[in-house]
Amino acid sequence: MPASTDSQTQQSDPKARVWLKPEQIDAMRNATVENSADYLATRNDALIALLADTGLRVGEAVAVDVSMIDFEDGVLMLPADIQKDYPNDNSPTYTEIELAGETLRTLRTYLSNRWKDSDALFPSRQSDRMTTESVRNVVRDAATDADIEPYTVEGLGDPTDVSPHALRHSVAYRMMNRADGNTLYDVRNRLRHRSIQTTERVYDHLDRV
Repeated sequence: MPASTDSQTQQSDPKARVWLKPEQIDAMRNATVENSADYLATRNDALIALLADTGLRVGEAVAVDVSMIDFEDGVLMLPADIQKDYPNDNSPTYTEIELAGETLRTLRTYLSNRWKDSDALFPSRQSDRMTTESVRNVVRDAATDADIEPYTVEGLGDPTDVSPHALRHSVAYRMMNRADGNTLYDVRNRLRHRSIQTTERVYDHLDRV
């Protein structure tokens, strides 16, 4: 009964429930480098950096190929077919997401010495592409190793509350509270919501008053 009630609450209340501040993400990146196997450290660091910069959904992140990173223009070229479909008759379109300089440097470092040559940007030990579950494990382990207490709608949370989707929400927090000049429309464009109303419903409580 409680699980069903909680599920109904999530559906009726779509607001972002867990997010992190930029310095907490930095702590996660440091922790994953320190605690991952040597050959996985730069991959895990690049994975967290990309998620926290772009707000990619976990299913999109595992589908990214190396060829989708344009280092010359500093963008992630995101094909429509790997993006999440909208819950209506519209479909997402090809999108270019501008990458931060720090993210580009991290990706360059990672790709210059990968232990496995793969079309996929993020291969795993067992296959040429990480699974969504393995990405969740990397993020959760980094939060646990860094002893992160994320921000939630009910106060501070536990490291186990941190997920790839929490990093997506953290993009909105950063844009609205740490960067100058952003509006909800900018957040909407960055996170590729189907409408500004979706952005308002999910993130209006992150806008400080």
